[in-house]
Amino acid sequence: MALIEARHLTKIFGSSPKKALARLKAGATKEQLLTETGHTVGLHDVSISVERGEIFVVMGLSGSGKSTLIRHLNRLIDPTEGEIVIDGVDILALSIRELEIFRRQKMAMVFQRFGLFPHRTVIENVAYGLEIRGESRSSRRTKAAEWVATVGLAGYEDQYPSQLSGGMQQRVGLARALCTDAEILLMDEAFSALDPLIRSQMQDELTELQARLRKTIVFITHDLDEALRLGDRIAILKDGTLSQIGTPAEILLNPADAYVRAFVKDVNRARVLTVDVVMKPPPLRLTDETLEQALAEMQRRGAEIGYVVNAGGYRGVVTRDAVSAAIADHRAPTVDAIAIGAPSIAPGASLAEALPATLSSAFPVAVIGADGALQGILSADRVGEILTPQPETEPLHKEAAE
Repeated sequence: MALIEARHLTKIFGSSPKKALARLKAGATKEQLLTETGHTVGLHDVSISVERGEIFVVMGLSGSGKSTLIRHLNRLIDPTEGEIVIDGVDILALSIRELEIFRRQKMAMVFQRFGLFPHRTVIENVAYGLEIRGESRSSRRTKAAEWVATVGLAGYEDQYPSQLSGGMQQRVGLARALCTDAEILLMDEAFSALDPLIRSQMQDELTELQARLRKTIVFITHDLDEALRLGDRIAILKDGTLSQIGTPAEILLNPADAYVRAFVKDVNRARVLTVDVVMKPPPLRLTDETLEQALAEMQRRGAEIGYVVNAGGYRGVVTRDAVSAAIADHRAPTVDAIAIGAPSIAPGASLAEALPATLSSAFPVAVIGADGALQGILSADRVGEILTPQPETEPLHKEAAE
């Protein structure tokens, strides 16, 4: 069961949202609704499901509804219509007091502009959530110090935000969110105020932290490169509606519409995609077959190449001609003895890393896991197919700021 379920969320801003909703359901467009009634559609029939422990990225241009969506998840905004269920709790049914308790126990937020208290030191900022919960001063200071060290700010505990760089301030914001041990982190354009180098560093640090902590993170961004780098899955919004949800590979390789295609058309696929998402199964696996059995199997399957594996893992490649020649010369009893080494690559490697090997090898490159097992193959033709840009795009439109 998903940790976060948002179902059919519609949000209309204005004095009479229910009346405007009826018109929207009757077929009025977002533009018509704004012109004729003065109401603004923030979201229209948006449903997302966030799995426990994943980084779920919501992206889109200004006005797409991404910040409106994340503010529904902690009920800073209530929907005009729809449901929000978090860990089995219908949060729209909670009283204000119940909602406050639920937020403190379940979620934390990291803001674009850091949101630090200027009159509090680093450690006091980090410990703030624990203070609100009523923990003792010594307990919260001990926990806060651990998180300050975790984000690389040991020694800065007694500094004030104004004494820190932007990247350091955002580390404090991240430590404050993590210090409460909330299961869910809501990150609204958390890195967008940072310069590119610091931003990239923070993305790396978040990825490393997530590998250890396995939090459930909803991350808002307008930057596709950031979305592809961080997201286990990505939701793309346009004008308050959902265009597509998918893994980075699914978004890049199978864009749902012209809008998504326009978003991804200039992405460097070689840097983003890894071999495990584009590899194919080997045409034929051979184990302890005799040469005669191997040749018969290759002929039956129409395979010119066989990939030889045994209990120890991947051994190499044999060709049909090589097997036939070995039989004629009575050289060896099994294919294992005549397998030749060929380039291989790890499943997590990027296509950019795999490209030299695929271009230089006479055979499709074997993809070998850490345990030595053959997971698939990657050919130069397959890499070329994946890296070929797709046609048919439409321009992206910037709307008014959210």
